[in-house]
Amino acid sequence: MKNESNNTEKKEAGFLYKHRYLIARRVVQLSIISLYIAGNIWGWKILQGNLSASKIFDVIPMADPYATLQMFAAGIIVGTDVLIGAAIVIIFYGLIGGRAFCSWVCPVNMVTDLANWIRVKTGLHREEWQLRISRKLRYWILGISLVLSALIAVPAFEFVSPISMLHRGLIFGMGMGWAAVLAVFLFDLFVTKNGWCGHICPLGGFYSLITKPSVLRVKHDADKCTLCLNCKNICPEKQVLHMIGKESVFVTSGECINCARCIEVCNDDALNFGLRYKPQGKKEEGKND
Repeated sequence: MKNESNNTEKKEAGFLYKHRYLIARRVVQLSIISLYIAGNIWGWKILQGNLSASKIFDVIPMADPYATLQMFAAGIIVGTDVLIGAAIVIIFYGLIGGRAFCSWVCPVNMVTDLANWIRVKTGLHREEWQLRISRKLRYWILGISLVLSALIAVPAFEFVSPISMLHRGLIFGMGMGWAAVLAVFLFDLFVTKNGWCGHICPLGGFYSLITKPSVLRVKHDADKCTLCLNCKNICPEKQVLHMIGKESVFVTSGECINCARCIEVCNDDALNFGLRYKPQGKKEEGKND
C-alpha cells in the first residue's frame, strides 16, 4: 500500500510540475477576474474597473494602450489618469513581460485554449481541417481599426471586441456577449488552430509590436535539443521558434506570448525562461525579426 501511495504522489507531483506554467496561468487569469468581480460586487479596492480602464488599490491607474490609441484616433479627449495608466501598461509589457497579456491575463485565452484542446482530442487539429490565414492579417485589422476610429469618431474595435465583451460580461453581466465569445470558440475549433489569437486579434498584434524589447524571454539551448519538435507542435506562434536545433539564443520575436507551453513539453530541458539584458548581435537580430 505504501508503494502504491508513493507512486500516486510521484505521479501527481510529476503532473503538477509538467503543467506548472499552465496551472500558474489559470490561477493568474482567474484571480484577476475574481478581483474585478469582487471590486464590482463588494467594493474591494484591490482591482476595480475592467481591462479597458481600472485602478489598483484605488491609486494606480491602468488603461488598455490600444483602446487609448483608438480614442486618440477618434479625436476623443483622454484624461491624464488614462494616459498614465496606458504608459504603465506599455512600460511593463514592453520592457519586462513581453506579450504575456495574451496568455496570462486575457480571458479569451481560456476559451481558445479549450477549443484547441478539443481539436487535438477529436483530431480536428489535422492540417486538412484548417483554413490557412496569414498571421499578418491581425496587423491589417489593427491599422483598419485605427482608420475606422478616425472616420466614425469612436473606438472601432472596442465595439466588437470579444475580449471586452467577455471580461465586462463576467464582471457586470454577459448579455449578448456570449454570441461573440461563442463565435471565437467555434472559429478556433472548426476553422483554424489558434485562429483568433494567432491570426486575427488586433490587440495581440499591437502587443507584438511594442514588446520586442522586453527582457523576460524564453531561451533555447541548442546543445541540449534533440529536435523532437514537441515545442513547435504545441506553440501557438510556432514561427518564433525558428532557432530550434540550430543555435542557442533567446526568442526575441514580439509575437511570442510567453505562455511557456514549449518549456513544459521539452523533455530535454532545452527551453527555459531567462532575462535578456544584453541586445543580440546584428546577425541574430536580423534572424529574429
